[in-house]
Amino acid sequence: MKKVAILMGSDSDLPVMQAAANFLDQLGLPYEISIISAHRTPQRLFEFAPKAREKGYGVIIAGAGGAAHLPGMLASLTSLPVIGVPIKSSNSIDGWDSVLSILQMPNGVPVATVALNGAKNAGILAAQILSVNDEKLAKKLELFKAEMSSQVMDKVKRLDEEQADRHQAPKFRP
Repeated sequence: MKKVAILMGSDSDLPVMQAAANFLDQLGLPYEISIISAHRTPQRLFEFAPKAREKGYGVIIAGAGGAAHLPGMLASLTSLPVIGVPIKSSNSIDGWDSVLSILQMPNGVPVATVALNGAKNAGILAAQILSVNDEKLAKKLELFKAEMSSQVMDKVKRLDEEQADRHQAPKFRP
């Protein structure tokens, strides 16, 4: 089974990126999590990305704040799918700089981009990509989605019951 690389530009990104790891844990998908800064450790980036496929990775999730170059630089150096997670960091412009840095990639260097701080969705998308060739994983994802649907329908039922009770009860009059 291919593993997922979860990378981030700084340890301050870990609270956001942990959501991707938690989802992959839920599915039993192997991953490795580390820090690679496009600006402070570019040599580490240049060593990792070209060899990622031969090291058993199938997808890379990369979170970055501010200028957010990590996902795009990784995508420029590997043919693996890269999922970018824009992170609202202490030096960001309300997160928009990160979103646009990851979203606006040039032709030929695509990066799938999830919502600001959307690491859980990055984990889900990584699993969906890997499930293309893994029926067991695809079944786990189908169960996950069915459970989400069931949770929403439980809430609908509760809300409907509360409304029905409210309409049948005598109205309060002062």
